[in-house]
Amino acid sequence: MARPLTSMAKRGMRASLEGFERIKAIDVVIFFVLMMMKLIIFDRFVDVPNMAMNVDDVFVALGTIGLVSFWTLLLPPRGRTVALVVLNLLLTFVIYADLIYFRYFQDLISVPVLLQAGQVGELGESISTLVSWADLSLFFDWPFIIAFAVSIFVRRRDEHDSAAAITVQAVRTGKRLIWRKMIFRVSLSLIVFATGLTLVFVPVNIAKKTWAAGLFSGNWWNLSLYNVTGVLGFHGYDAYKYTKENILHNETVPSERIAEAKEWFEQRGAVRGALESDPLFGAYKGSNVILIQLEAFQNFVIGRSINGQEVTPNMNKLVQESLYFDRFYHQTSGGRTSDADLAANISLQPLQSGSVFIRYAQNQFDSLPRTLKDNGYTPNAYHAYNGGFWNRNTMYNGMGYDYFYNKKDFAMDEPLGWSLGDTSFFSQSVSYMEKQKQPFYSFLISLSSHHPFEIPESYQTLDVGEFQGTIFGNYLEAAHYVDQSLGKMIEQLKAAGLWDTSIFMFYGDHDNSINDWAPFETFLGKKLNEVERYNILKQVPLVVHVPGGQLTGTHPEVGGQLDLAPTILHLLGISSKDKYMLGTPLVTEKPLADKRVVIRSGAYTDGNVWYFPSGDGLEENSRCLDATTGEPLDTGACPAGSDARLELVMSDLVIEHDLIREFRKRNP
Repeated sequence: MARPLTSMAKRGMRASLEGFERIKAIDVVIFFVLMMMKLIIFDRFVDVPNMAMNVDDVFVALGTIGLVSFWTLLLPPRGRTVALVVLNLLLTFVIYADLIYFRYFQDLISVPVLLQAGQVGELGESISTLVSWADLSLFFDWPFIIAFAVSIFVRRRDEHDSAAAITVQAVRTGKRLIWRKMIFRVSLSLIVFATGLTLVFVPVNIAKKTWAAGLFSGNWWNLSLYNVTGVLGFHGYDAYKYTKENILHNETVPSERIAEAKEWFEQRGAVRGALESDPLFGAYKGSNVILIQLEAFQNFVIGRSINGQEVTPNMNKLVQESLYFDRFYHQTSGGRTSDADLAANISLQPLQSGSVFIRYAQNQFDSLPRTLKDNGYTPNAYHAYNGGFWNRNTMYNGMGYDYFYNKKDFAMDEPLGWSLGDTSFFSQSVSYMEKQKQPFYSFLISLSSHHPFEIPESYQTLDVGEFQGTIFGNYLEAAHYVDQSLGKMIEQLKAAGLWDTSIFMFYGDHDNSINDWAPFETFLGKKLNEVERYNILKQVPLVVHVPGGQLTGTHPEVGGQLDLAPTILHLLGISSKDKYMLGTPLVTEKPLADKRVVIRSGAYTDGNVWYFPSGDGLEENSRCLDATTGEPLDTGACPAGSDARLELVMSDLVIEHDLIREFRKRNP
């Protein structure tokens, strides 16, 4: 007997309503609420200055929750509940792992970190000191959601068993109802996905066009990304970036191209190998090495005075007892401080965009600390800032440092600028060095002369006159303070008996970012031509003091940060001819002929000329200038433009395709 149409319609409507009620079940709402609470708790625990969660961050957080969970709406009710419970447990674990890692490294866990498991292993016994009873707030829901999942699972199984006959009948007589449920689930999941996508990408794109412009292409700290994307969004972007740079775009380099690059680097190595007959090769074998990278410290302040007062009196004194390179150039790009670190310790060119420390930390490099460690040295790095900044924790682990003394290892007894004042930083670092097994390599990165160079009035001891209250005056004050700090460090090294057993070197990492040339010209007392301005922009000091002060004098030959690692190895008598480095030793009995310094832009100088490539890439539009007068020269006077470009190409090839690892496979 046929059922009345009205009865069938009512039954169909009831089934649709029941399906709708199930598809928007309370488990989905609970999941969103709980995960949002956990993201807020995580943000409170991390508590990074100037990164507190705001309205945009809430939208992004809700959007990321939607993006990681939308697919659960495609599942039947029981399956969805179980999936949401598992997802809750998994995401909570990720959030808590990030929290523990942050407390130790001041950073978030990224793909390169996971690939360098040794860094995570550094936590070791420290984990017990990183946990807190307050952390239980991230797990308060676990007993309840597990119990809820079990009850739902059991109840719905009973409902399924009791309605089995009806379900079979429905399959036989009303297949359209099943299709409606499927269509509804798909539609709802797509709506959640689209909404999540909108909530994430609209605020992120606004940030990219305003206050976070350039962050995603030149990221310097994972927490800066977290400030835009949130913790779940960070991991999504990090996985995307790693996949894009190391899997999807990591096209196979032709074998002949690899062979070409290998041969090119080996030719550079042969130049260094030929210099091993130089009398200074190994002249200071077994000496400790102390290398200091001074923040934004430019060469123009060395030997200068203002209002009868030397800006850098301690450095000026040290210059008289050391080797001083007054035409030494920084070779940094967008990675700034990390680029200088790369050039000095790995002797490769920086990337055109972004930082090698961020993008390729998992690569194999022929680093200075690793080479010294292989030759019996104890290598350590010192920097009184967050260990995760510029991804140093990960990068330094791969470079072979025994330990990275960062902000957590220093007593903040002289708060100044971004972190600890250089006087206390140098002093505490020397105290650590006194306990090191010798010979040691200590690499220090200073911070007090960081932009905008504002130091407390009580520390201002330089009369900057008309520059008082200007950023240029602040820079001179900061440089003067750093000089005082360095002078005190030297006295401490002497008192500790380390001065006469160590090669002591310092150099500047990059320019000071002051773009107004008027104060420079007033300070220097002359108008500056184009080349003079470029020299001020690119020149940083390099001072090399050897045990006993046996090598002195000003070296007018050009050099760059890429030459630092080869110079140190040369003085110690450690061969670098089999290392894939670009630089050549600067401290030799006779200067190297045809020495050039290549800048990331493709410009180069050999001390006689400055070559500037054309922005349009056409060689005929490049420029060649006299390195002293700035007068234009015929481009024939700058014949090495193509060689400069080749150096950049080869360096990029090695970095972007991790070719040193491949070279070692071919020639262990």
